Amino acid sequence: MTGRQDMPMLIVYEGDMEGQRWVIDKDKMIIGRGTDCDIMIPKRQISRHHAQIERDEQGYLLRDLGSKNGTFVNSQPVLEKPCRLKDEDEVQIALCIKLGFVAADATLPLAMSGPSRGLHIDQAARRVFVGGHELSPPLSIAQYRLLETLFEREGEVISREEIIDIVWPEEEATGISEQAIDALARRLRERLAAADPDHAYIVTVRGHGFRLENR
Repeated sequence: MTGRQDMPMLIVYEGDMEGQRWVIDKDKMIIGRGTDCDIMIPKRQISRHHAQIERDEQGYLLRDLGSKNGTFVNSQPVLEKPCRLKDEDEVQIALCIKLGFVAADATLPLAMSGPSRGLHIDQAARRVFVGGHELSPPLSIAQYRLLETLFEREGEVISREEIIDIVWPEEEATGISEQAIDALARRLRERLAAADPDHAYIVTVRGHGFRLENR
């Protein structure tokens, strides 16, 4: 029998529903405002039956159900044809709620290894631990991409240009401002500081970028 951890999920990364998650455990699941939906999101901008996730032999598809305000994957509208979902895709429903799609093989709860002190990332499951405690709710996709890069290259300075390429691969580099990078780093620092207020994990190197100093 397949366990819930072997199934993909949708996770809300921002806003008043941050941390809410739904396991995709049916062949078809309707997303919408209606009380009969499998994934009910009570926002007025969302249609009663807004979108549908469908399972086929290759994986999962996201289909818009003729919604008024649209369905988007990685900022691209889902039109007549359904969109094939892959791990880390960002799904927006009516541009009012942002969800991350986490594929089945990325949700397996692998045991944390190594010491409990400091920062640890279970990259296979995309889970972040600080002082042995998992961050909850999960980081946004952008926050996780930045932290994973810094973690993999601990002690190295990661330039702003590299950060843009890694965190926003779908965007034109000219469209990402320094303020956006600073805001992302600040929010990530705040999440880590809430779990471990006595250590600054992310260091700004003026004129160059950022580096990670683990405990």
